[in-house]
Amino acid sequence: METNEASQSTLHFGGQEAPADRERPVGRSIKRGLLNRCPACGTGRLFRAYVKCVDHCAVCGEDFTHQRADDLPPYLVITIVGHIVVGGYMATDLVWPLTTWQHLAIWVPITLVLALLLLQPVKGGVIGLQWAVKMHGFGDEAEEADEETAYSDRAA
Repeated sequence: METNEASQSTLHFGGQEAPADRERPVGRSIKRGLLNRCPACGTGRLFRAYVKCVDHCAVCGEDFTHQRADDLPPYLVITIVGHIVVGGYMATDLVWPLTTWQHLAIWVPITLVLALLLLQPVKGGVIGLQWAVKMHGFGDEAEEADEETAYSDRAA
């Protein structure tokens, strides 16, 4: 069985070989990001601090310095937590007649804890999505140059 060497080019990092044109399934990449793992290899850590992304994956060497998961994760967390808290508040209010202070004592801590627990995994999922669809520098350099040329041609 013959293989085309040009299509089987590999990148070498840390003694491991990874295909240069590896597939990027969106679902798997988001899942790996949600688990705070590198979307490329699934084993390297994605964060070095709470929401501070690593510069490069320690296992496969994927570069994360150009990722742009700035505003979307907090918006998604607000949406998720808002639905949980408002639904919980309304259900609780139907079952037990609680005072405003009792509701505040219940739902404010739940809101804060849920928001803090969800922020890092959601940011990882967004980084995984960006990696899978080759956004913000995760794609090939030639593709990005073509897109920039096409954009500058439209603007002129």
